[in-house]
Amino acid sequence: MSLFGAARPRAPRLLVKVLGFSFGVTAAVLAAVFLVLSWQTRERLTRAIVGNQEASQRRFAELAAQRQREQRLVASALAENPTLKAAIDTYHAESAHHGTSPELVNTIKGELGKLQRTLSAPAMSVTDVDGRVLATVGPFAADWRTGTRLPERGDDAPDTPIETVIGRGTRVYLATIVPLMLGDDRVGDVYLAAPLDGSYARDLAREAGSAVAIVVDGHIVASSEPLSHLPDLERALPQAAGSVTLGDEELVVGRLWTVGAATVYAIDSVTSAARAAIHEAFGVLVVIAAGALLLAAFGSWWLARTLAAPIRDLTDTLAQMARERDFERPLVPTGGSRELDDLVATFEALRDAVAAAEDESEAAYVGVIGSLAAALDARDPYTAGHSERVANLSVAIARQLQLPDIDVETVRLGALLHDIGKIGVSDAVLRKPGRLSDDEFAQIKLHPTLGARILRPLRFLSAHLPVVELHHEQPNGRGYPHGLYGAQIPLLASIVHVADAFDAMTSARAYRPSRPADEAIEELQRHAGSMFAPDVVEMLAAL
Repeated sequence: MSLFGAARPRAPRLLVKVLGFSFGVTAAVLAAVFLVLSWQTRERLTRAIVGNQEASQRRFAELAAQRQREQRLVASALAENPTLKAAIDTYHAESAHHGTSPELVNTIKGELGKLQRTLSAPAMSVTDVDGRVLATVGPFAADWRTGTRLPERGDDAPDTPIETVIGRGTRVYLATIVPLMLGDDRVGDVYLAAPLDGSYARDLAREAGSAVAIVVDGHIVASSEPLSHLPDLERALPQAAGSVTLGDEELVVGRLWTVGAATVYAIDSVTSAARAAIHEAFGVLVVIAAGALLLAAFGSWWLARTLAAPIRDLTDTLAQMARERDFERPLVPTGGSRELDDLVATFEALRDAVAAAEDESEAAYVGVIGSLAAALDARDPYTAGHSERVANLSVAIARQLQLPDIDVETVRLGALLHDIGKIGVSDAVLRKPGRLSDDEFAQIKLHPTLGARILRPLRFLSAHLPVVELHHEQPNGRGYPHGLYGAQIPLLASIVHVADAFDAMTSARAYRPSRPADEAIEELQRHAGSMFAPDVVEMLAAL
């Protein structure tokens, strides 16, 4: 853990951000489109179903009227059958005196059978004036047993054909009742009946183009398809008009026609129709969504690459400049975006400002160092200007050796500060006119270590510390303070060592006069390889 807490996690790359944003927006748009499409589909289906049911109502009204006319014509034709009327009249005459014969009943039944085979009626019955069944034919004759009484017509015009709903056995029938008339007297009725069952409901559904439910006395007696998943439908149908919601199912209900206690309803599920339409459209939407996402991915990738590539190039250039400490290289605007070019321009301005600040700081540092060296040299009139002369001579030697500019600058400042540790040596020792004793010389030998200790807290002078601390080391290992040998001694420290010795020999002291430069060179060459670095002495001689 760092001093400032746990390291912050790295932010995601621009490509990831752009892809995430594009995918998120695309997905949101597709979801919104799907919701709007679902809502519009449901609304349009509701309007279409309502319109279809209204058309079905009109068509059924016409069909019901036509069917009623046809049924009445058929029944009227039956009622006018002379053989049937004669048989029924004979039946009434015999029953009034001595009872009816089985042969007469069979005659009535035989005439009904001939008519039923022609008309294919599900049930065909003949009753007397009291509503008692005389004979029945057809597939459902069992529900119309001979001798049972049927409910009264319940109208004020017994000589007029009517349609009604009659319950027989476990079934409910839609019956057309036509009176049998002999002159002005009604001698009985003819019933043409069809059961209101699933088959009948499916026939109606094919005509209506929608599901059909038949309700009698508030109960669903038949439907064109199972409606068990709508348990509240039976209760809701009598009040239903238009749209109705049962649970999670939205229905459109329309009343097709009503006969007596029976009502036929058209039922269409908007939910099922919408689900089917949306499911059909979902495949197309999936293809569109896949294409949109692929297009978004490609566009995002291209956009991120377009934005990230110049940023990455700029980052790499800055990283290389930082590694090589080459802050003079100009940054060229990419032209990719105005913002990035503004960033480059801002960095250039910042770098110029930093360079100016560094120049000012360096000038200030040099001034301080020069002041320290001058103050040090001022303690002894014989060493006045010594540090500056050693610095100039060290720079000349370094350039003769073709060292890099940064090393030349390091040796210059190091030479200016090479005797800074003598601040800790007493004036009595520094300014003593005669030779030093062993103890006094031991104090003098401390000044490289003292100087390094003084300068070590100043981080910007860290490269100069080896010059200050090791400028009295000798290749033979007899130097101080560490007694280093040959290649163990840094070259810059060896340069300052030679320059320092040369200036000391060519400068006057209280205890001796100055020596000529050529004698000093000869002295250095005599001890080259033992006390002084040979290549440095050679460069000094060449100067």
